[in-house]
Amino acid sequence: MTKRVAAEPNDLALFFIELANEGDVDGLVALFEPDAVLAFPPGTLSTGHDEIRKAMEQFVALGLVLVPGVQQPALINGDLALTASRVPTGQLTVEIARRQPDGSWLWAVDQPSLPL
Repeated sequence: MTKRVAAEPNDLALFFIELANEGDVDGLVALFEPDAVLAFPPGTLSTGHDEIRKAMEQFVALGLVLVPGVQQPALINGDLALTASRVPTGQLTVEIARRQPDGSWLWAVDQPSLPL
């Protein structure tokens, strides 16, 4: 695992695509705060690194090849940021990132599939 450090909130989505395409579950989990909440698999909330790891293992096992979507500018308020992307399927991803004490960003909340 090569740890990626997000200098900007939107770096997280780019890192997610890279890591998912590499099949790097540990790297994917490292994009989240230890007590983060992930809405995956659909209809399920995965809370904390242990549950997020299981969700990422399932996701990577799907063998999807991800491509970047259209990322919106991050909406930043202090140490919180709202990020969103329209993926090629037309769905939206919506995330809340938090600035860490070292200035980097990690996801606190991730809704990866919001149908329109």
